Amino acid sequence: MTGPHHVLFYEYVADIVERRAPHRDAHLDYARGWKQDGKIVAAGATGDPPSGALFVFSVDDPAEIERFAAEDPYVQAGLVTARRVEPWNVVI
Repeated sequence: MTGPHHVLFYEYVADIVERRAPHRDAHLDYARGWKQDGKIVAAGATGDPPSGALFVFSVDDPAEIERFAAEDPYVQAGLVTARRVEPWNVVI
């Protein structure tokens, strides 16, 4: 992994497992599109049961990540209670 990286953190609603079903395919397809474009390096839920998610992006402009989040079906459905983007300095 070279180039600029940023991490997007999501916090989910407490009942995400019950509420995500109608939006899950659209959310995963949307994220896969960004992965195929080379903008997402890796992504996945955190916690068991899930309490949030983490996305690693390889993009120059963090505004692209904000656009990703704003258009994510999970965000649009109100399943994400908080989110933040942070630069990630990849050392190893």
